[in-house]
Amino acid sequence: MLVKWMVSITVLLMASVAQAGPVIQAWKTDEGAQVVFVQSKELPMVDLKVLFAAGSSRDGALPGLSGMVSGLLETGAGDLNANQIALAFEEVGAQMSSSSSMDYSAVALRSLSEHTKLDQAVRHLVLLLTKPTFPAEDLERERSRALIGLQYAAQSPDAIGTKAFLKAIYGTHPYGSPPDGTEASLKAMQRDDLIAFHRQYFVASNATIAMVGDVTLEQAKALAQKITAAMPRGQQAKSLAAVMPLAKAEQITLNHPSSQSHLMMGHPGVTRKDPDYMPIYLGNFILGGSGLTSRLSDEIREKRGLSYSVSSFFMPLEQSGPFEVSLQTSNEQMKLALQVATETLAKFRDVGPTEAEIVSAKKNITGGFPLRIDSNKDILEYLSVIGFYHLPLDYLDTFSARIEQVTSAQIKDAFVRRLYPDKMVRVIVGDTAKQ
Repeated sequence: MLVKWMVSITVLLMASVAQAGPVIQAWKTDEGAQVVFVQSKELPMVDLKVLFAAGSSRDGALPGLSGMVSGLLETGAGDLNANQIALAFEEVGAQMSSSSSMDYSAVALRSLSEHTKLDQAVRHLVLLLTKPTFPAEDLERERSRALIGLQYAAQSPDAIGTKAFLKAIYGTHPYGSPPDGTEASLKAMQRDDLIAFHRQYFVASNATIAMVGDVTLEQAKALAQKITAAMPRGQQAKSLAAVMPLAKAEQITLNHPSSQSHLMMGHPGVTRKDPDYMPIYLGNFILGGSGLTSRLSDEIREKRGLSYSVSSFFMPLEQSGPFEVSLQTSNEQMKLALQVATETLAKFRDVGPTEAEIVSAKKNITGGFPLRIDSNKDILEYLSVIGFYHLPLDYLDTFSARIEQVTSAQIKDAFVRRLYPDKMVRVIVGDTAKQ
């Protein structure tokens, strides 16, 4: 099951900066790939990630295709099988992984910075990126595993609700495509489909390379060039269509024999480059993004004991990612929990936060930055999003100042225009007889 919404990249990027961020260098390779780089000499390591605009939103008529391609990259490449590939990375102490999300697919490498070991690790990374073989027997194994995964997901209230929520708020938009696929799409998927997807999207013009580690700028440029030189130039993926706002509210109740009911409510939210991003981020931190100290937690957990945890978040994507409020409560209390959550959202939208809440939220956000960039891997996650979404290179340096400048009036204005408690999709999964 695809990790639900709050991927680590989203959480990391939304963190603020209380001190000067790392110096980010950026350029393009000769083949057109975007590169972002931070030199870090603390450890003799290099962490890099190659991202392609090839996420589940590009699956088309075969939901789950992006995830299948990513999952099979390391099962065979060139003349090497899966065991030989694993051994090649192990011999030089390198680690490789691949993943797929709604907007992109990514392949990550961690290697020692010593020239011979790094060179071999990058050579095998390039082989995986450019000459995957997608062996038929591995496709069948992965297909079986994915189908079993769907069976397990069909028994999970959270997974059931997530799938229904996505479909309801996005309809036929590519963001509504189930990342894990469907039984029909997984059974229909052929090796030629994987090859065609890889050929179209895993190209230099559609690539972003993020790199952090103990190499010079000149060495980083040489590494990036080596990675993309073997790729076909290809074309950058076309921008996704804009997401349409919801016209009316909708409630979907799904019966499930569970002791608790799961509620997910929301609508399309904001993009990565949304001009309201800072007021939205700070406002949502107060509303439901700060855990036990948030408004939603205070009203639903502390005052009424309706749920152990409740949260809200905006997940910004290339186009409008989801805004979601989620909680779990007893079946008998679901109606009251839904009512309180809706009233809390409406009040926050209409009245906005208090000055005390803003001061506390700003202090919390700006004070946590050092803990969020205490490793090369953490910095790499920031870089990946900055590079892929073409955010300003001073994004980290200016984040804290921009958060400090946000006012109560700006938060209220942004939420009046971006939060619609009366036009939300509400998905409830639980024992309907007890509800």
